[in-house]
Amino acid sequence: MSDAVTLRTQRLVLRPWRPADFAPFADLNADPRVMEFFPRVHDRGESDAMAAIIQARMRANGYGLWAVEIPGEADFAGFIGLQAVPFDAHFTPALEIGWRLAHAAWGRGLATEGARAALAFAHDELGYSEVVSMTSFGNVRSRRVMEKLGMTHDARDDFDNPRVPEGHALRAHVLYRHRAASSS
Repeated sequence: MSDAVTLRTQRLVLRPWRPADFAPFADLNADPRVMEFFPRVHDRGESDAMAAIIQARMRANGYGLWAVEIPGEADFAGFIGLQAVPFDAHFTPALEIGWRLAHAAWGRGLATEGARAALAFAHDELGYSEVVSMTSFGNVRSRRVMEKLGMTHDARDDFDNPRVPEGHALRAHVLYRHRAASSS
């Protein structure tokens, strides 16, 4: 795939990134509420570098961590999408679904709505029989989204995230899995 796909839901547009998305993405990455379950907030340079990588991967693959647009409300509200798990673990290689939304977009089911579209794309268009998601143990909001998506958790899959420093309180992660309906 060379042209990045755009997905539409009832309230969202999941689309390729634009240069105008970098500034609101930096604001989101600097918000301690949004970054509560990450080791730290990111400065503008780190955020821009991350956005450039996301944008390049989307161009290369045709999908990825889509920019989230809420028509009539926000041109950029965060990201929802798919990526290869970027480290080695007992469950890799695997396709991961993830999201990061601005605080103003929380509490309305938008992450669940967008993630449903991304899961359908992963299973129906990309042919993945399984998609995983992960977060630190205490991230109840993201875990609730995973459960609403029909993802399942088995404590035997829990792991220490190698991208979080040893000894950090957020290193211990839970893993959720979603199987395509035809492969259940």
